[in-house]
Amino acid sequence: MGYEGFIDIVEEQLADLRESQGEAVKAAAGLIAESIMKGGIVQSFGSGHSRVGSSEFCIRAGGLIPAKEMYFPNSTKYEMLEGVGTRFMEHADIRPEDVFVVTSFSGRNPLPIEVAMCAKEKGVKVIAITSVENSRKLSSRHSSGKHLYELADVVLDIKGEFGDAAMSLPGLEEKVCATSTITTTVLTVSTVLEAISIMLEAGFVPPVYMSSNVDGGPEYNDRLVREYSGRLFRV
Repeated sequence: MGYEGFIDIVEEQLADLRESQGEAVKAAAGLIAESIMKGGIVQSFGSGHSRVGSSEFCIRAGGLIPAKEMYFPNSTKYEMLEGVGTRFMEHADIRPEDVFVVTSFSGRNPLPIEVAMCAKEKGVKVIAITSVENSRKLSSRHSSGKHLYELADVVLDIKGEFGDAAMSLPGLEEKVCATSTITTTVLTVSTVLEAISIMLEAGFVPPVYMSSNVDGGPEYNDRLVREYSGRLFRV
């Protein structure tokens, strides 16, 4: 089973998400649209490889300008240590009009769990991007016993194979080819699309990044980013 088999698996998973996640995508988009129209921003967090999905919300051509990645350096090393997420969030600039997106495939590690907990304590709506079925098969590594999906107002369920890797190869015990980065990105971009559509329907034109690689792009973006600079470039 070569690369074509991997593409087949991804296509099957995306078809499943198309059928199963429509309502969740619209609900998450509604929270994002409401936040931005009230003057808030999207705050996005992911640890380990989940950071790839988290970063899709931020500084992306065609994406929303009022979106900030809460970046934790070397998060793979610390994501299993309880207390790190709480300390990380102690001085975060989070306001009630914001919305927080936390991405974690397993949803079991203390770092993303504590980030979600702290956001909830600050009165912010939380969107989780996670695999619910995988989480239910795994014990939480946080003393609360909670998984990420249990802390969210809306869950975007990326599903996927147990352990994420999806392909078996002869002569190799471990599976290969994780799919969560692809499914997370598709749900993320779909949610942003729906949020932009909701805002436009409400008569609100959301600030969207132009590609910085087209003529005039950097200048266009700079004008819009300046309006949010006090929020986007601080912890």
